[in-house]
Amino acid sequence: PGPGRCAHFVPRKRRFCRMIPAPGRRFCGEHGHEEEQNDRKRIPCPLDPKHTVYEDQLQKHLKKCNSREKPKPVYFVQDINAGLKDVAEIPEKQVPLSSLSIEELQNLIIKLKKASNGLELHLKEQILSHQALQEALNDPKNGESAFKHLKQQASILGNMEKLHLLGPGRCFVEFGAGRGKLSHWVDIALENVESVQFLLVERATTRFKVDGKHKGRDSIFERLQVDIQHLCLNKVPILEKKRLPVVGIGKHLCGAATGMNYRCV
Repeated sequence: PGPGRCAHFVPRKRRFCRMIPAPGRRFCGEHGHEEEQNDRKRIPCPLDPKHTVYEDQLQKHLKKCNSREKPKPVYFVQDINAGLKDVAEIPEKQVPLSSLSIEELQNLIIKLKKASNGLELHLKEQILSHQALQEALNDPKNGESAFKHLKQQASILGNMEKLHLLGPGRCFVEFGAGRGKLSHWVDIALENVESVQFLLVERATTRFKVDGKHKGRDSIFERLQVDIQHLCLNKVPILEKKRLPVVGIGKHLCGAATGMNYRCV
């Protein structure tokens, strides 16, 4: 282990734990059960079994555990973007296609064709780029994964510019923000633009966020730790105050989250 670091070896990461143990101890609190002279028992936290806690300090830990249920923010409205739950919309019994007769299957195909008639089903692929990412795209240190994400972000910005969405006096809401890289590049593209806000919507706690890179700049960055399913944009204080036009953006959304995203906007 490194100087002053925990002596527990983490096989999955092939290195020693980097937490700092208490004075006079070889192991950190998480791995304190390995201390030979330590007779205190550690148990999984009932709120999140991914971490452990001393059994005799459980009640104290539960009051400050990061996984405890926190008060709901003002913009939390239960299932506001979940879609209609009308009884007529959800059949009581789901019938697998394999159990349908030929006649029933043909009738279903006719209904589907009728429902989709007139819809524009062929989307034109439009891969663009943006000058804000040119330097990063040309960096030889990029691995295959990093280059792939940069190309996707550049194309999103290129399409936003073509749709005249990059401009002053707007609030960009990044859904499924993760580390916030897409908002980061939008902010870079709008370097000299005034009155711009960013709301980064992410339900999970995220490490290695890029938000800190924007401290001291004119842009306002704010994180909303909430599931898109329960997010009411009308009640977000920063939007209530300035009432800027909203531009919704996203890169890491599954199909269900995309549907909720549309309803939210």
